[in-house]
Amino acid sequence: MDRNQLAQTARRIRQQWDAKDMAREKALTLSREVIRNCADTIRGIHREEYDEAVVALAETAKLIAQIADDLRLHPELYFTGFVQDAHKEYAEAHCTLALIRGEPLPIPEDLKVEYSPYLRGLGEAVGELRRHILDRMRIEEPRWGENMLAIMDDIYYLMVSFDYPEAISGGLKRATDQTRSIIERTRGDLTNALRQQHLEDAMARLEQKIAQVEDLAPRS
Repeated sequence: MDRNQLAQTARRIRQQWDAKDMAREKALTLSREVIRNCADTIRGIHREEYDEAVVALAETAKLIAQIADDLRLHPELYFTGFVQDAHKEYAEAHCTLALIRGEPLPIPEDLKVEYSPYLRGLGEAVGELRRHILDRMRIEEPRWGENMLAIMDDIYYLMVSFDYPEAISGGLKRATDQTRSIIERTRGDLTNALRQQHLEDAMARLEQKIAQVEDLAPRS
């Protein structure tokens, strides 16, 4: 055995793995920052701080680009869980902002994210729409939520149309099932609110009719 050759081989492996480990640690830190930024952005969206959300997402886009650049020589790391989770959260924040503001949805290519995390992020945006509907129902007529519910349905039917193995879709089926559950709960809440609104409207009409009859009744 040539010990010198063995030592050289070990040195090359160590150098490559050290570089890969450094790139991984840097990308992991950036991915965590992306996830934190997106969570803060979504909270701001629910507070209707839309301009601030746009600025925050622009800053987060720089982190997404930095991750891609740092892992350019390590594609096996780029497709690992923590990067894909960051992509999912980033897509969710962008889609939530667009859906709530009634703007066109961004596409994966514009966001520089992979297809699977994009679709899962779109599904999680449905959960944010549910929160938005419930918040708005407290201050507006429940009928407002019917349009948002239709949008949620459209997203679900889009997701369910991707009938591919998990190795390709990357957990999309589970996300689709969760999306359906969220929609059904929201539909139930909205239905109950609409029934309550109909009852209140009917009671108001009845009270008005009673008042009119009393006004027309002869005075003794």
